[in-house]
Amino acid sequence: MSKQAYKFRLYPTSKQIQALTWTLDRCRELYNAALQERRDAYRMVGKRINYHDQANQLPEIKDIREEYRDIHSQVLQDVLRKTHKAYEAFFARCKRGDTPGFPRFKGRNQFDSFTFPQSGFSLTHDNRVCLSKIGSIKVKLHREVQGSIKTCTIKREGEHWFVVFACEVEQEPLEANDKAVGIDLGLLHFATLSDGSTIENPRYYRHAEKKLERLQQSLARKKRGSTRRRKVVKQVAKAHRKVANQRKDFLHKASRQLVNAHGLIVFEELQPANMSKRPKPKQDEQGNYVPNGAAAKGGLNKSIIDAGWAMFQQFCTYKAANAGREVLLVNPRYTSQVCSGCGAVKKKELSERWHSCECGAELDRDYNAALNILALGRRVQAAQAS
Repeated sequence: MSKQAYKFRLYPTSKQIQALTWTLDRCRELYNAALQERRDAYRMVGKRINYHDQANQLPEIKDIREEYRDIHSQVLQDVLRKTHKAYEAFFARCKRGDTPGFPRFKGRNQFDSFTFPQSGFSLTHDNRVCLSKIGSIKVKLHREVQGSIKTCTIKREGEHWFVVFACEVEQEPLEANDKAVGIDLGLLHFATLSDGSTIENPRYYRHAEKKLERLQQSLARKKRGSTRRRKVVKQVAKAHRKVANQRKDFLHKASRQLVNAHGLIVFEELQPANMSKRPKPKQDEQGNYVPNGAAAKGGLNKSIIDAGWAMFQQFCTYKAANAGREVLLVNPRYTSQVCSGCGAVKKKELSERWHSCECGAELDRDYNAALNILALGRRVQAAQAS
């Protein structure tokens, strides 16, 4: 069994939109109140409040705030679980030594979903989602929901509403396949494969950059709180949402083709978040700041984020797991410098796009790296089998 999410567009009426928005606002209030209670309890008496302490208070809350009786009880419980998970993630970051990032209060544009974790929802035969204490909402089922539905999440994205069903699905492995491929992810080509083929980089954000720039300039000229500003905010969000949807569609299709065609897929273990960090300031001996290449690095960072390497590896990994295929991540050190023909280390600057070695190997730099990545993956696979 594996978990799979199905996301569909909802088409609520104006009254249903009001009901959904009202429910979302009440859930946000509860989340912020639960967060405030945890903060106050620890600051005043040094006590840590857990999920069960707060969940046991829900009947009293409904007596004081009668409007919460109009929200399904499990939805309210799930909101309190969100608060608990936020704190658990905070403590985990502290233990790892990461930047902690204490849980924050959520504004209207930051709290955008609520969940029915077990009951209170149903999917009818006439393409409608029935939600407890909200009503029956029209849904566009563009594909069949497989498996058993475990949770139902209602999500707001801009002006649109979506439903996300989390299902337990029986795994359907593909036929056995001995083909293996090493993949070098890049910016000139999105991916270079060890068989010599490439997947071109669509650069969706770059293509939409001029339009986004115009919208951002228009937004900057609008007065805060005005109707015109709210209108432009929606336009900016819509433009960004289109880029994100295009990128996800491309990554889903590319990852599906790779998983269907290969039994073993080998990637470099990249850290895109670290690769896209801004450069540190530089100072001379007198303490004056000197150029550190921030402008050029900023453009590179934008392209790295636009490519979506981490999401692509994630899509390949879960698709391969469901299909009975394997994805391996190998150390990226020297994969571009080592010659795939003889194994000699051939130092190259990033601007050098052609690999030339004394052994006679003449090939594209990324193709050479893809061959090295595949060889590393083979060694890792053999070590795991022994």
